[in-house]
Amino acid sequence: MTQAPAFTAAIPTLDTDGVPIHLVAAVPALDVIVAAAERHPQRPLAVASINLDHLHHFGRHTRRSGPPSDDVEWLNLIDGSPIAAFARRATGQAHPKLSGSDLVHAVLDRASERGLSVAVLGGRPSVSEPLRRRLAERWPSLRLAGHWTPSPAELDDPAAAAELTRRIRAAGPDILLVCLGKPRQETWIGAHGARTGAGALLAFGAVVDFLAGAAARAPRWVSESGLEWAWRLAREPRRLARRYLVQGPPAYVALHRSPHALREGVRGA
Repeated sequence: MTQAPAFTAAIPTLDTDGVPIHLVAAVPALDVIVAAAERHPQRPLAVASINLDHLHHFGRHTRRSGPPSDDVEWLNLIDGSPIAAFARRATGQAHPKLSGSDLVHAVLDRASERGLSVAVLGGRPSVSEPLRRRLAERWPSLRLAGHWTPSPAELDDPAAAAELTRRIRAAGPDILLVCLGKPRQETWIGAHGARTGAGALLAFGAVVDFLAGAAARAPRWVSESGLEWAWRLAREPRRLARRYLVQGPPAYVALHRSPHALREGVRGA
């Protein structure tokens, strides 16, 4: 049975091709994430970045079901200019983009200040040491509970996935950064997140490589102008051409055909 939302009930949501997005600014989003991390609810908070790639995998137009969510509560944040533009047209107000790569530093600042532990799932084994070193340099008081780098085969194997979940739970993270890429990270969180014991699970994709210094983010002016997709495509054409040039356009059309169904938050929640 699906439980009533505990953390996102007061946040207005907007339907985007069957995927709800939460219309929330950075500080309230951080407050929700930290509250979940501190409380460790039985139904933890899961945070997803909603962009065209997300709609390709989980939108109504693909006729696929979304990531399992009964065991976790999703906070879906605007990520990408098309989603932000859709929200602006639908509501008549501007709503900020809150990509994981932008939000993660503030999350780690809060975690460090409040004594919360953080763990990371995903990335290559070679980034583990640079990740630990760079986190220690920037956030010396941050508690890193662990870093796991399972292969796709291990993630897909039920016994290996159960053992991984047990190890994460034993490490006791308050916040788990799940950096497995779409759609695997959202599907993994839906299937296993509640059993990790983490209060907040953040599906933040390539953040592990950014934090470890293994990959560079687009310049701010590129991101703010809505051209980050082109910047990334130019750097990794073989990996990203299908995502942006084949899968992206149908998702963009589906987004624009999506009805403007706005649900106001529950006051006092």
